[in-house]
Amino acid sequence: MKKVLLREDEMPKSWYNVLPDLPQPLDPPLDPETKKPVKPEQLELIFAKECVEQEMSDKRFIEIPEELRKVYSLWRPTPLVRATNLEEAIGTKAKIFYKNESVSPPGSHKPNTAVAQAYYCKKEGVKKLVTETGAGQWGSALSFAGAQFGMEVKVYMVKVSYEQKPYRKFLMESWGGKCYPSPTDMTQIGKKIRDEFPNTTGSLGIAISEAVEDAATHSDTKYAIGSVANHVLMHQTIVGLEVEAQLKKIGVKPTIMIGCVGGGSNFGGFMLPFFPKKLEGEKIRFIAAEPKACPTFTKGRFRYDYGDTGKVTPLFKMYTLGSSFVPPAIHAGGLRYHGDSPILSLLIKLGLLEAQAYHQREVFEAGVLFARTEGILPAPETNHAIKAVIEEAKKASEDDVIVFNFSGHGHFDLAAYDAYFRGSLEDYEYPEEEIEKAMQSLPEI
Repeated sequence: MKKVLLREDEMPKSWYNVLPDLPQPLDPPLDPETKKPVKPEQLELIFAKECVEQEMSDKRFIEIPEELRKVYSLWRPTPLVRATNLEEAIGTKAKIFYKNESVSPPGSHKPNTAVAQAYYCKKEGVKKLVTETGAGQWGSALSFAGAQFGMEVKVYMVKVSYEQKPYRKFLMESWGGKCYPSPTDMTQIGKKIRDEFPNTTGSLGIAISEAVEDAATHSDTKYAIGSVANHVLMHQTIVGLEVEAQLKKIGVKPTIMIGCVGGGSNFGGFMLPFFPKKLEGEKIRFIAAEPKACPTFTKGRFRYDYGDTGKVTPLFKMYTLGSSFVPPAIHAGGLRYHGDSPILSLLIKLGLLEAQAYHQREVFEAGVLFARTEGILPAPETNHAIKAVIEEAKKASEDDVIVFNFSGHGHFDLAAYDAYFRGSLEDYEYPEEEIEKAMQSLPEI
């Protein structure tokens, strides 16, 4: 049987919160001015109150509201699929499974948290949601979520992706969202960046600054974040919890779990429910795949840094390339963030996660192989996970079970595939000297 399915009534009723199970507590986010721990009421200026409570909660499981589960049921549970054709093409002895999150209406894992954040904001009487987006998957997901709960959505999309992926903008508009290329002239931070760097291609750090400023200066607006934050990873654990139940149904245990990583939402939500098993002694490896053009885990530093270029967000203890980082225009726009989830960063630091980095052309080669064997065209971000799967499968034994998160399809990324087939995609490895230079400007804590 190709698909391993759960019935709708078997969808998880609670999210898993890893914070109580971490080997040591996370370092707290700090106020950018005072450098003291941020108070919840400060975060409530831009986030939904319930999300702030979840961000700091010590409860191991948090119930998913019934109204929210009804929205989830539009596409959840999602299928877990045995990639037998890919196994044969690689010539591996291992079993390979993928969790297909591309079946959601926006085509990725992103609505798992988008609808949750929209739901909690709606409960508070919020009228408008604002956010940033890299490749456009998050902006699409939040626009979809806004449509489900009757809310206005404004999206600041990184300029280079806005130009590379116009159909993402059209998708957002179809759900009522409004999308603008960042940096814009609608915020003070956007104007400042445009004055200083008139030809900038933009970055997630800049787009975050614009979205946060927008939320902070409008009383009817809240900011929704697509990755990095603790509550976002928690919402995404619905993915890993389903995988756990699906594998249990067929009596299979994973030995290797893989996901692509930009800010950490899809990989965190996928593997965190299995993390307690590793602590209990189960042999399981967790591998994060990232671009060599934005090597946050493999070349970044574990330091306190701003979450945005404009330096208006709290300081987070995480692996970072520096908040001033403006990445090259690679097509995996969702993986171009300078930092990473504090949760995943801590686990990398403690040696409980692994990270691998790949060039752009080799990950597209992997994505094409997947499309030709398993039939689905992956997103450029997802291609990084597939490349890691292929490399692990080549050296795996017959006892290995490799499971990865297929975080999104590439139906709106055809221009990137066209560039790959024409041979115009370029590989880029972020220089060590640029990272060292950025480290000089990190805040001293």
